[in-house]
Amino acid sequence: MNRRAMALAFRSTLAALAATCTFALGGCNMTPAEQPPLEGAAIGGDFTLTGKDGQAVKWSDFAGKYRIVYFGYTFCPDVCPLDMQNIAQGLRLFAKEHPDAKPIVPIFITIDPERDTAQVVGKYAANFGKNVVGLTGTPAQIADAARKWAVFYQRRDEAKPDAYLMDHSRAAYLMGPDGSAIALLPAEQDGKAVAAELAKWVS
Repeated sequence: MNRRAMALAFRSTLAALAATCTFALGGCNMTPAEQPPLEGAAIGGDFTLTGKDGQAVKWSDFAGKYRIVYFGYTFCPDVCPLDMQNIAQGLRLFAKEHPDAKPIVPIFITIDPERDTAQVVGKYAANFGKNVVGLTGTPAQIADAARKWAVFYQRRDEAKPDAYLMDHSRAAYLMGPDGSAIALLPAEQDGKAVAAELAKWVS
């Protein structure tokens, strides 16, 4: 799948999710501000991946906690570090403004398991905060998790096999304590925008 096709597919998926949520709003007579935009969307699901120390990490390990799920890779030269920085800043701002709110666990899942070993992804995640969880896995495990979060990615053909880039969709999902999808966070904007979105849904 080329970059244009991948982008179109991702937009189609989000459009379908939006249509589902719009239908739900109409049936419940609720305003968008009262109902999470991704409520009822088929986003997320069980996984077993690998943490920074090589231990198995399951989606169920985070049960009862709000979560932010972001797929990227450590060699990403632009959007991944920017988005992660904005997510980290947003979390700090939100915690400062809402000290009594429930904790939120940020989770970074690599789409490049060939280079992003447990140690590599663990160090990368730690750059954005000590509570950021970095996860990797086998190619099959990553593909399965990405499918459940409607994440598209592919490796570019590069002259140097160890210096390739990855094309991938860009989304930061806010997930609820029960593991269901709540909203997309505006990580592409800035930390203030992320904090403002968190304030709508996290209590």
